[in-house]
Amino acid sequence: MYQTDPPRPPKEYLPTMYDLKSEDPEEPGLPDEFHALQPQLLRETFRPPTYAPNEVFIGTDLNLYYDVHHTQWYKRPDWFAVVGVSRLYEQRDLRLSYVVWQEGVNPLVVVELLSPGTEKEDLGQSLRSVEQPPTKWQVYEQILRIPYYLVFDRYTDTLKAFILQADRYDEQTLVDSRLWMPTLELGLGLWQGTYEEISRLWLRWYDVEGNWVPTEAERERQQVERERQRAERERQRADRERQRAERLAERLRAMGINPDEL
Repeated sequence: MYQTDPPRPPKEYLPTMYDLKSEDPEEPGLPDEFHALQPQLLRETFRPPTYAPNEVFIGTDLNLYYDVHHTQWYKRPDWFAVVGVSRLYEQRDLRLSYVVWQEGVNPLVVVELLSPGTEKEDLGQSLRSVEQPPTKWQVYEQILRIPYYLVFDRYTDTLKAFILQADRYDEQTLVDSRLWMPTLELGLGLWQGTYEEISRLWLRWYDVEGNWVPTEAERERQQVERERQRAERERQRADRERQRAERLAERLRAMGINPDEL
């Protein structure tokens, strides 16, 4: 396109962020900014009450190796969690990947964040030949048999949730865009709020009372607020004590008694 006189702004005649690929052609769906922030929020709020922090492993865009007969085959979930396994590999090292035949524990929940290039794969709508590795859907449903599988489309703010029933995923009807997971004693839902100074709908975990699990920053603010409220209660108590003492002193003076001499 030819430039004009006066020149048109680049945004009008050059490709924008929405026109240009941000992904490796061989790895569709590699993280954009949302793919970095959303898993971070999920990690910060995933606190199953029946497991200690060192008994929970969370993977974000990490290779998940699933087939002992095809050791090079892997999937790379946007976010997944395993409970009842050491957070560290052999209780000492950070993991380079998650290898199910070595760990002995499969993920309990997987979350995929839809991208235009990964939608069919994430929703089980793509087909593979018998020579090719299975799709994500096939791995999660038929091989790893992951109990909870959730897919979030940030472009339409749509959350789809699937629970493994017998040998297949059954899509759930969500109430208020929330799914409760009894095994974890946690639920996952859509929260309208501000995270990392970005206001939008986010996926985050909630507890048995329906309250959103706070992030570390939120917990710190809550602690500061509790301390402020405690200090305010102490100040009010001291004011009441002072006022009570002043009233008593006034009554004593009215009786001809100097309270300072008592």
